[in-house]
Amino acid sequence: MFSVLRISCLLAVFLVAAVAVCAQEAPTPDAAPVAGAATAAPGDAPVTLPEPSEKAVRYYKTGIVLWVFAKIWELFVPALLVFSGFSARMRNLAVRIGRKWFFVVVVYWVLFVLVDFLLDLPLSFYAGYLRQHAYGLSNQTLAKWTTDALLGILVTCVFGAVFLWVPFLLVKRSPRRWWLYTGLLIYPFMFFMLFVVPIWVDPLFNDFQQMQDKALETKILDLAESAGIEGGRVFEVNKSVDTKALNAYVNGFLQTKRIVLWDTAIKALTERELLFVMAHEMGHYVLGHVVRGVFVFSTLALVSLYVIYRLGNVCIRKFGGRMGFTAWHDVAALPLFLFLAFVVSLVIEPVGLTYSRYIEHEADRFGLELTQDNHSAATAFVKLYSENLGYPRPPWIMKVLRSSHPPTAERVDFCNTYRPWESGEPLRYDDFFVR
Repeated sequence: MFSVLRISCLLAVFLVAAVAVCAQEAPTPDAAPVAGAATAAPGDAPVTLPEPSEKAVRYYKTGIVLWVFAKIWELFVPALLVFSGFSARMRNLAVRIGRKWFFVVVVYWVLFVLVDFLLDLPLSFYAGYLRQHAYGLSNQTLAKWTTDALLGILVTCVFGAVFLWVPFLLVKRSPRRWWLYTGLLIYPFMFFMLFVVPIWVDPLFNDFQQMQDKALETKILDLAESAGIEGGRVFEVNKSVDTKALNAYVNGFLQTKRIVLWDTAIKALTERELLFVMAHEMGHYVLGHVVRGVFVFSTLALVSLYVIYRLGNVCIRKFGGRMGFTAWHDVAALPLFLFLAFVVSLVIEPVGLTYSRYIEHEADRFGLELTQDNHSAATAFVKLYSENLGYPRPPWIMKVLRSSHPPTAERVDFCNTYRPWESGEPLRYDDFFVR
């Protein structure tokens, strides 16, 4: 899921050392018809999940091949830049242009982002544009894809210019403890990003507006009050210009917290299905998943930084002459950091994904307890699965390595069977509800 996002992640990796831990894969879009997707009788009957179409199976299997290749490519690009000495040559050019230390860091970062973008362009264009159109999954024009890619470069360069000098300064001032100080700065930095991204970054790529259906908005806000959320805000985003996928999410922090519905979801889901989806997203907020996620992923990032520090010292001692630098504080060491970050992420990312699947499951539970509408919840998942060309029962290894959400089959089964209120059992999250 990279293209524009991958370049932004490169900055995030160096600043927060959470390149793969925080990169959770969103549902993949699909053009499969919804009609007949959920084989269930009206009312509250259990919902049967249909088998994936041949097209969905093909998309899933080729997606695994693409995922494996992308992982190898993520390792290859920074390794090529650092071990070939090309990074050192970019550093020399940055020194000639920037002269002073701060400007050298900024110039090098801009050069690195441009080189990385060009190297990634064929893969990003295929995965993010050609492949999506080949499977009938995208509405995005070539002009929109190009504009988003260029905006991504601009945003990445700006954030790098503002923040990248901080970890380099820490490395320079404290060669043995920079990983600790940088790791501790990850926590406030993540909260800062949660605060600014919804209001400064996201609107650059799509139009966010108040809900157009005021009756639906009123029901969503009433549901929010039932969940104990005061002053909630719901936004509708025009994602139909990019994709046919269905999605909703919660993000932001303090005054920027918000629930966002894609317009594609509003068009495809019934009102009751949308209310369950909203209840799920409200669960993330009420249960503190955003804040807890910051601490969990930041802690994983801190551990990753220490491992990178130790491995990097070995690499610098053995290959410093070949790489063209002999210390971490040299800006030419950035690709080495990224290479090791990707290596460490192969171990750390499954841990982060496991936590992600856990909080998604608990948000499902919260949504069911709040709405007590199991049938609509299950049919919503079936529609998301069908429209997004999902694969309902991935092999366990793919679940561990790739899935940020529980498999669709598990979620539908849970919706069909979780009904503690019918037997008078206590609800796990009843204390949060305002009945």
